[in-house]
Amino acid sequence: MTLLQCWTLTLILVVLVRISREHEDNQIPTMCSGQPGIPGSPGAHGSPGQPGRDGRDGRDASPGEKGEKGERGEPGRPSARGIAGDQGYPGEKGERGQQGECAVAPKSAFSAKVSDKHTLDISPGKAVHFDTAILNEQDDYSTETGKFTCRVPGVYYFTVHATVYRSSLQFDLMKNSQAAASFFQFYGNWPKPASLSGGALLHLVPGDQVWVQVGLAEYGGFYCSPKTDSMFAGFLVYSDWKNSAVFA
Repeated sequence: MTLLQCWTLTLILVVLVRISREHEDNQIPTMCSGQPGIPGSPGAHGSPGQPGRDGRDGRDASPGEKGEKGERGEPGRPSARGIAGDQGYPGEKGERGQQGECAVAPKSAFSAKVSDKHTLDISPGKAVHFDTAILNEQDDYSTETGKFTCRVPGVYYFTVHATVYRSSLQFDLMKNSQAAASFFQFYGNWPKPASLSGGALLHLVPGDQVWVQVGLAEYGGFYCSPKTDSMFAGFLVYSDWKNSAVFA
């Protein structure tokens, strides 16, 4: 190595040593702190991180206590009517019921006459006693009083046929002490018996009574014999019982 090269290398080492010392002198001793610096501006938001892994399933907790019953809610608004469903299948035939009682329509009818052996008491205002019953199955007519008593409400037809002989005859068909119809036959000195007939439709209710009576004693010419009769008859035309279809 030449002298020049040695000199150059020595110079370089001296420079390096000085630079190293200046650098050590510029360091701030740790025992002596300076004033805090001004806070820097916030940094920009970083990019979103990657999603973390799913955590482990938690353990089942014990059931909680039953809560109190809540208040009843308000009724909901009615909705539109739904579409009608399909018709169902016919059901099975039911068992036969028990035999019912046979309904019987009400009946009321009678027919009575004056017996030829009976002495008539023809008194004005009193019922004429037709003492012999020809038909009286329901016993609605009394031969003792000469009166018919209604049991079945409805419309009845009553008729009177009287044989008149050697006397005039006037009689009334009575309903509850009121004359419903009146009939008269004047005696005209006929040598043979004559007849007087009449009838009327009457509406009756249970308890109503119907009978025949004369108005005046001198017009009481009812007559009967083995060959001719005086009769009183009546029957139910239709009933007013509407509680049953049979009686409507």
